[in-house]
Amino acid sequence: MDRLLALARARGGVVTSGLAARVGVDEHGLVAARRSGLLVRVRRDAYVVGALWAAAGPEERLALRTRAVLLSRRDPVAASHEAALALHGLPLVSPLGSTVDVVADVLRTRRGGSLHLHPRGPEPDVVVDGVRVVPLPVAIAQVALRSGLRPGVVALDAALARGSCDLDALRAALAHRAVTAAAVRRGEELVTLGDAQAESPGESLTRLLLHDLGYPARSQVVVHDEEGRFVARVDLLVHGRVVVEFDGAVKYEGADGRAALVAEKRREDRLRALGYTVVRVTWADLHDPARFARLVRRAFAAAGV
Repeated sequence: MDRLLALARARGGVVTSGLAARVGVDEHGLVAARRSGLLVRVRRDAYVVGALWAAAGPEERLALRTRAVLLSRRDPVAASHEAALALHGLPLVSPLGSTVDVVADVLRTRRGGSLHLHPRGPEPDVVVDGVRVVPLPVAIAQVALRSGLRPGVVALDAALARGSCDLDALRAALAHRAVTAAAVRRGEELVTLGDAQAESPGESLTRLLLHDLGYPARSQVVVHDEEGRFVARVDLLVHGRVVVEFDGAVKYEGADGRAALVAEKRREDRLRALGYTVVRVTWADLHDPARFARLVRRAFAAAGV
């Protein structure tokens, strides 16, 4: 089994039945490896190293599953949609199941269990860590057109922040795939909403919700006091008066946590002393748009804007 695990790790943590046979591990050995947890089967003939799978989050699991599936196929397919975004290392907010999307030499989309094959577009595949994937702008366009603006904006913001997405290439990918008027409008809105200043998916989704409520926001704004001294860099600023901060999974436990809480309170006190209204939103607020709207509207009422 040591040779099998070494082979799998050399392939990015994945292996196939055929490769296992090359190092003397037959089907009985693969069954034993699965039972012991050394390997996890993600599709017929496709396996992931169990320790890597157990430690991986949803996005990493999709990337591992995709690597294993592509390794198990003999035809020249390339990862697409969310599978491509996972391999490109971009954040995902769509529900991530066991489906792997690929582009292949097919005339129409074919669904076979957990594998979906889509016709190729005009763009050539690229290689990421030894795996064939569609180019990043194509994957963003595919996800936005199929799954909506939320995952599209989150992925686009992250790609723009990394400097890895060409907007002209994104427009071309959208134009090739947007076949209805509604899809064209969604693509145009996606390009308009992208923001390289966003620093997390939570910030991207907060900004998108503010946009949908009619409150255009500026990201990562630096605030100074009357003497020009730095006070804070805020996540989002609306109408120059309302600061909207996204609070992720921050834990204020222990001495470090208490110190962070005190520092955050002082920061907000300084902002309020300068005339800003501060509102904090969490993942729970983002998952409840009605509550988010109430929270934000109360803040705007308090600010008098």
